[in-house]
Amino acid sequence: MCYAAQIKADFRKFTREYGAVMSLRQFFELFWQKRKEQEWQKLPKAMRVAFAHAGSAEDGDAAERELAALIAAGDRELANALEAELFRQRARLAEAERALAGRPTRKAENEQRIAADKIARLQQNLADLQRVTPTPEDAMIFPGYYAPVMIEVDGRRTIVPMRYRCRLAGWDVSMERKKPGTYNARRDNLETAWRQLFGYRHGILPIRAFHEHVARHRLEHRELGPDEKEQSVVLEFRPDPPQDLLIACLWSRHKGEAGEPDLYSFAAITDEPPPEVAAAGHDRCVIPIRPQHVDAWLNPDPANLAALYAILDDRERPFFEYRLAA
Repeated sequence: MCYAAQIKADFRKFTREYGAVMSLRQFFELFWQKRKEQEWQKLPKAMRVAFAHAGSAEDGDAAERELAALIAAGDRELANALEAELFRQRARLAEAERALAGRPTRKAENEQRIAADKIARLQQNLADLQRVTPTPEDAMIFPGYYAPVMIEVDGRRTIVPMRYRCRLAGWDVSMERKKPGTYNARRDNLETAWRQLFGYRHGILPIRAFHEHVARHRLEHRELGPDEKEQSVVLEFRPDPPQDLLIACLWSRHKGEAGEPDLYSFAAITDEPPPEVAAAGHDRCVIPIRPQHVDAWLNPDPANLAALYAILDDRERPFFEYRLAA
């Protein structure tokens, strides 16, 4: 189902390669909204860094400098929030340890364990935020995170930030919560569950790798033991040789309310897996579009769905190596 993906970190280079323009206004609106909602971490660090660096360049325009300033402010606020929570959890840990030193209880043991785990995560999150050297994890997106998606706007390829979980037309927040799996648009459901978008709103997500949850016993090609519970592991699938993949997507636009920006959201189309992905124990795979089909995919004809299926069939077919994700 494409549980997670590693977006192309230098997506500004991607715009140059494919003649796309950047919708800076929509990036600014999104960054402002996520800062206000205190959901800054749903913006991948690689996406924030790309604009922060562009805004500091001498040839950066006023809009990029304004966006860079917004990103710097958002990073500072996130760091302050992490440090404040770290202080609270350290106090919680100290209190649990005092309780254990006096009269040990199950509650105090649980408090000690929970506080220690949260401290470790907070310290890692703070280190990741302050780290200068980029890592592949900086470009990771998960359902609910945002990523740059290429679509066609007024006859021009345009990069728009979208949430990786699609809100279909007519849905509200409560409907969306009942169907959390709408980041995965199964090919065999394109003319049913996805009929409002297939043939109308197509996009492309550039990625370098994708991650999937896989049952351990399937990965190990065995049956579950008599008393064994199913365990899940996360695998990273990466094309060999390394290359950028143009993933076929569907997208939606949901009108914002009370002055809020519109919500752009998307889902990756998935299909039956290639043999090496199936052998690793997973039953779905994203569909990489060939570069020569980009224009036809971004400008779909709803009266000719057969041509769209033909594009999905004539996909890139790299060999996917896999490893246990960190």
